[in-house]
Amino acid sequence: MTTTLITGATRGLGRETARQLVAAGHIVYVAGRDAAGACTVAEELGARWVQLDVTDDASVARAFATVEADGGLDVLVNNAGIARYALNGPDALAVFDTNAVGIIRTTQAALPLLRRSANPVVVNVSSALGSFTANHDPARPASQFAAVVYGASKAAVSMLTVQYARAVPEVKINAVEPGYTATQLGDVDHSTGQPVEVGAEVIARWASIGADGPTGTFQEAGGVLGW
Repeated sequence: MTTTLITGATRGLGRETARQLVAAGHIVYVAGRDAAGACTVAEELGARWVQLDVTDDASVARAFATVEADGGLDVLVNNAGIARYALNGPDALAVFDTNAVGIIRTTQAALPLLRRSANPVVVNVSSALGSFTANHDPARPASQFAAVVYGASKAAVSMLTVQYARAVPEVKINAVEPGYTATQLGDVDHSTGQPVEVGAEVIARWASIGADGPTGTFQEAGGVLGW
């Protein structure tokens, strides 16, 4: 059975991805900053839970120690993310700390466990706003929207995906673009987006790839998205 940990899984895309993967037969850890919230969601979904704040090294270490003691890990979904559109140093640092540095913290902590899996997978939840291809295509919504800090942080996710896939070839590491989804992302409301069930589907699908799956790619619902 596949064991999967999802960061930022108490609401939105993370929660719905957890629901879909539980339904698909995964053992899922709902990971969230708030322990009580993670516990509640896990009980509702039939999952497990851990307290995990991707901006806190000690929290990350404790979470993966728990997962290791429980038996190990096959899949890591780096879903936790925030969006702030104010252009100032503190907000920019907060966004990059969560969206980019958080991936480094969790991936580094997870790698010793993933290397013991027969089919280790990492999914980095990214965005077309971080795609140079989408930002330069007038037909894509990303080319019409200014998201200076958030877009730059997701471009960092893209490079982290490429570099980790190169550095750790024994683990399949891919980025996904779930699409503009109705969810609360940090202090930004996206309630006009697509249903969360639609956005989570591509994340769940790439969390379930087989041993012959690709690595170092950027995927969306319709296929490969250009970097």
